[in-house]
Amino acid sequence: MDKLFEVNTSVMFQAYAPSHFVTLVILLCCAILLFVYRNKLRHTRYRNYVRIALVIILILSEISLNIWYVWQNLFDVKNTLPLELCSISLYLCIVMLIWRSERIFHIVYFTGIGGAIMALLTPSLDYAYPHFRFIEFFAAHMAIILSVLYMVWIEQYRPTLKSVFLAMGFLNILLLVVGSMDYLVGANYMFLAHKPSTSSLLDVLGPYPWYLLSLEIVAFILFLILYLPFIRKK
Repeated sequence: MDKLFEVNTSVMFQAYAPSHFVTLVILLCCAILLFVYRNKLRHTRYRNYVRIALVIILILSEISLNIWYVWQNLFDVKNTLPLELCSISLYLCIVMLIWRSERIFHIVYFTGIGGAIMALLTPSLDYAYPHFRFIEFFAAHMAIILSVLYMVWIEQYRPTLKSVFLAMGFLNILLLVVGSMDYLVGANYMFLAHKPSTSSLLDVLGPYPWYLLSLEIVAFILFLILYLPFIRKK
């Protein structure tokens, strides 16, 4: 049992190892089920069960992560504050689900799906399955995506072109706030100070600081792609 929570492990996470593929397949299956049963869920009490279940997963993942940080003496303002894009999207998803907030949806549809997909495809993670961090990492990011899909398919919320620019504005304000924190405490939240140690999309976006500008362009293009399914045909 202790090995599930230990800090130093000899088994390191490997991208696209079988356990990584399995988590992606689980996410795909959950998304398909949510889509297939969207009409049934929309008109029954089970919609609230799904919504509450997602809230519980998001809250438990964040609480358990911080307990693990404290338990293992890992809590550090330079590394463990919830200032990554996905951490912020997680908190926004909780509020969005509890209050069915359409305003937050217009932001987290883009930051949540875009950020979580990138995190799932190129995880910045050291621990392999079945370590606690592996399970928590993938459960949290999968729940972020499913929360947004729930709002689209069950609550029938729809992003607009204005949402794209709203999300970009939010993202840039976030960059200023998090970037300031990085500078003050010597951290690297949202990889604003340097690239992650593991392979990621940032590796092909140029050196520092130019990859930040490239990332801005990539984010805008990604947000537009995410908006495409909702363009109304005249």
